[in-house]
Amino acid sequence: MTSTSTPGLIRFNALEQRAALAELHEACASRAWGEWLLAARPYASTEDLYTASDTATAELTAADLDEAMAGHPPIGRPKPGDPTSAREQRGMAGASEELRAEMLELNLAYQDRFGHVFLICATGRTGEQMRDAVKERIGNSPEQEREIVRTELGKINRIRLARLVEEEA
Repeated sequence: MTSTSTPGLIRFNALEQRAALAELHEACASRAWGEWLLAARPYASTEDLYTASDTATAELTAADLDEAMAGHPPIGRPKPGDPTSAREQRGMAGASEELRAEMLELNLAYQDRFGHVFLICATGRTGEQMRDAVKERIGNSPEQEREIVRTELGKINRIRLARLVEEEA
């Protein structure tokens, strides 16, 4: 296995603590996750950073997961002016009005059932795939769904960290 250190990772390792925490918060809204990753700096490789992220995500409490999910907009409604959520939800960009309305209804039903936003790693998924996933997952128990959310959050965090450490400036 090759370990890589990118100019972006070198930059991230060198950041002042407050600036690094702010960048981590952009990747994941959980304060505990960000502090975990911050405490493990410097990272020798991007793989070390991803492994730390996976470990931190696995250790999040229910309250930490809630905090992380609060940073994610509902599928089909990216935060205005937020290029990250717009890019990640690109699969909904060309969705029909019918699909958008169906996703809104499903998002609300999901939120009523579980008390939080439907979280899925939307990168690379079509609107129909996301709709099918929420339809499938709404029947889960809260415990099952919590673990699926943790897994999806881990995927999202890895994608966002990759973008962070690939940036050179």
